[in-house]
Amino acid sequence: MGILNGKTAVVTGSTSGIGLACARAFAGAGANVVINGMGVPADIETARAAIKRDFAVEAIYSPADMTKPSEIAALIALGEASFGSVDILVNNAGIQHVSPIEDFTAEKWDAVIAINLSAAFHAIRAVVPGMKKRGWGRIINTASAHSMVASPFKSAYVAAKHGIAGLTKTVALELARSKITCNCISPGYVWTPLVEKQIPNTMAARRMRRDEVINDVLLAAQPTKEFVTVEQVASLALFLCSDDAAQMTGANLSMDGGWTAA
Repeated sequence: MGILNGKTAVVTGSTSGIGLACARAFAGAGANVVINGMGVPADIETARAAIKRDFAVEAIYSPADMTKPSEIAALIALGEASFGSVDILVNNAGIQHVSPIEDFTAEKWDAVIAINLSAAFHAIRAVVPGMKKRGWGRIINTASAHSMVASPFKSAYVAAKHGIAGLTKTVALELARSKITCNCISPGYVWTPLVEKQIPNTMAARRMRRDEVINDVLLAAQPTKEFVTVEQVASLALFLCSDDAAQMTGANLSMDGGWTAA
């Protein structure tokens, strides 16, 4: 019997990468899942159908726009209406924009903050009443090594991830006696299809070999010189949903190859 049998997980930004790995990990432990995110419709349907087929659970998709509070609330409502509850929420949706501060447009700032930070607030606000009523819940926020340190040209992303760390602590304290935990996971560079697609452009721009881009650019800050995998992040998220993690709340858990230890 899976540790999450009878429970439902909503995972934002879960049509690929970390979010999809989390959705699959929860499904493998018996949970029904609601996935959400952008992408080619046929690819999203393939991912959804694979979860249902591989783990014999129910999996549905919501195209909710994470910049719109009303659609975020509707996403949580969909999970509750479809399965009777939303027991696990993973706030994983995120975007990035890199630019010097003087060239960083207001529109890009607003978009990064909306999706990387405000969306988590709106989703937590929507899911907590049901969790309180049932006396159990797990909220997991995807932060980043940038929730602890900064990098140049990423003002909105760093601000959002620092905000996620603070939001996590505040929510954990408010819910400490409700058997609802709230933690965040802070990965370093994670190997995803998006990262892989960026390598050729970086090679051309910097006139570097593929191995040089990986080791001297992408992994420069990670002492292990290895990418974090999506499966490793998902395994930690699954552990946070277990009874063994019931006393873990308000934590910012690093998974960054030693990046923030320096």
